[in-house]
Amino acid sequence: MIKALSKDSTYSINKLEKKDFYKELLTLAIPIGLQNLLVALIGATDALILGRLSQDAVAAVSLANQIVFIMNLFVGAVVGGGGALIAQYWGKEDRTMVKNLFGMITKWSFAISLIFFALAMFIPEHLMQIYTPDQNLIEIGASYLRAVSVSYLFSGITQCYYLKMKIEGNASKSVIISVVTLVADVVLDIFLIYGLAGVPKLGANGSAYSTVGVEFIAIVWCIVDSHRKENIHIDISALKWFSAEVTKDWLKLVLPMLGSGLAWGLSISMHSLIMGHLGSDATAAASITSVMLELVTCVCKGISAGTSIIIGKLLGQSLFDKAKAYGRKLCHISVLVGGIHLLLLCILGPIATIFFVLTKTARQYLIIMLIFTGIYVFAYSINTVIVCGIFPAGGDAKYDAISVFLATWCFALPLALLGTFVFNWPVMVVYIVMSIDEIIKLPFIYPRYKKYLWLSNLTREESV
Repeated sequence: MIKALSKDSTYSINKLEKKDFYKELLTLAIPIGLQNLLVALIGATDALILGRLSQDAVAAVSLANQIVFIMNLFVGAVVGGGGALIAQYWGKEDRTMVKNLFGMITKWSFAISLIFFALAMFIPEHLMQIYTPDQNLIEIGASYLRAVSVSYLFSGITQCYYLKMKIEGNASKSVIISVVTLVADVVLDIFLIYGLAGVPKLGANGSAYSTVGVEFIAIVWCIVDSHRKENIHIDISALKWFSAEVTKDWLKLVLPMLGSGLAWGLSISMHSLIMGHLGSDATAAASITSVMLELVTCVCKGISAGTSIIIGKLLGQSLFDKAKAYGRKLCHISVLVGGIHLLLLCILGPIATIFFVLTKTARQYLIIMLIFTGIYVFAYSINTVIVCGIFPAGGDAKYDAISVFLATWCFALPLALLGTFVFNWPVMVVYIVMSIDEIIKLPFIYPRYKKYLWLSNLTREESV
């Protein structure tokens, strides 16, 4: 592993490089952001269609989907760690290692998906009891989990293929797949949930079956596309490949990512648990707020993913001065993106209250939650681009785990739990306290950035 000196570089980006930088960033960020938006829209349309069915259906499915959310934390760490290495080897033009790493992360992703499939299929009632004592929500959610569990076997592998497309420069293909699956999901939801045109009315389970259908479409499409002549695809040699040295490099990235992902993701799951114990009104309002948050943060997630690939390719070629210059530019962009997200939430927030069947109390909760979330999302956007984009591209994956642990698990969540179960604070006070962690982390990011611990070439000299 080659590391750059931490001394500030005098390297400046010329006009041609600046043009190339923005072109590459937009080529990656726009398709990735659109794909994130389309995935979020699938969740939003599910919530909207179920919201016209009943408030309990929205709440139960939201709680049930915490299981796939946790699964995706594990898969995300596997794919994220693999992506950081693959981007650097792609920059180094070592296509053999790229294929081998792709095979490795696909095997790991499938193993994780298989475990969560078994849990959701065979003990869904026990999983739902973790999040709510409401028997009606448990029954609806358990039935949904059992039906949707098959989709887990597909989605973990699909994420690996999406990563490969982005690194190959074919991110637009993942957008096309997401558009098709979104349309298919909406059509299937309408027919299966409400039972139109002679189709049995399946309620919340209709949403589960539509998810299985669209995930199956996505994985088949990805596999077929990967076998085009110019694309990298998994073969027997890639599935059999193993290198202790490269696996060690990968684990150095994956384990901190998994730690930060679990610390953050389990905190989100704890949010659902807390809201679930505060009643159906709080759960429904928080569920809709979560959907809105997913919709408006697609830009920063796209830029973060694009950032990781761009910086990773430069570091794989040991272009440290250029990586520093690009890093500075991306820090400035992250602040701008945070402002855009805040504005988007202010615009979209009031509109969201019109489309859901809610009680008066739940509607009041929703309005206040959306107002506070505008401030939250500004900090979240900056954190995402820098901490989840720049830092792990060069191996600095530990900071995210440390910051999440301190801000969330040592401050925000303990206060929220005490407020819920000991002091009986009002619902909105609890919600604001448990969502303040991203704001707390903000002042500490730039000093970490300036240490340049992320400025490392992680590749090995020869394919192993």
